[in-house]
Amino acid sequence: MFGRMLRLSCSVKGKETKWKGSKAKNIGGEYKLFYHGVDGKRNGVGVILKEDYSKSVLEVKRVSDRMMIVKVEVEGMMINVISAYAPQVGCKMEEKEKSWSELDEVVDGVPMKERLLIGADFNGHVGEGNRGDEEVMGRFGFKERNDEGQMVVDFAKRMEMAVVNTYFKKNEDHRVTYKSGGKCTQVDYVLCRRCNLKGVGRGQCGL
Repeated sequence: MFGRMLRLSCSVKGKETKWKGSKAKNIGGEYKLFYHGVDGKRNGVGVILKEDYSKSVLEVKRVSDRMMIVKVEVEGMMINVISAYAPQVGCKMEEKEKSWSELDEVVDGVPMKERLLIGADFNGHVGEGNRGDEEVMGRFGFKERNDEGQMVVDFAKRMEMAVVNTYFKKNEDHRVTYKSGGKCTQVDYVLCRRCNLKGVGRGQCGL
């Protein structure tokens, strides 16, 4: 069951919805989108749940136009799904630090006994290989790590989480999550608590 929820959270990716307001709407295929956006032009985040799970939503907290968290109770298990969208590479360091501080605060607010999933566009590259970082990521990232990617790894370490989609070997086309102007990158990641990583199977992460 936790694996099925992980698969759903992977489809979110913390991408911009660019929809104004704080609402929930059916989007077809028995799925429901919970979203939050400020001006409809930039940022905005959303969490997609199958309708069966959407009926079990206990709380939706829209933290900012870059972050929201949905708490679901399924079969007696509390599962928290965070959707996040980090500042782009060219943004000021103050904005990046504020975003990470905000995420730290949200994660700290989730009790350890509850499951936690993060689907986010971190706008960074964690890179391929994991020497020195084996406790938080696998070997199957993409290309070279940049400063923003190091922030993702540092976050995973201090919050005892793991970058799930680096643990599964996939073709390059399946690792790439953003293409523009002939360039390919991996900026979207799914994270879960390290203590729950063993329950995640290869087919449960679509990134």
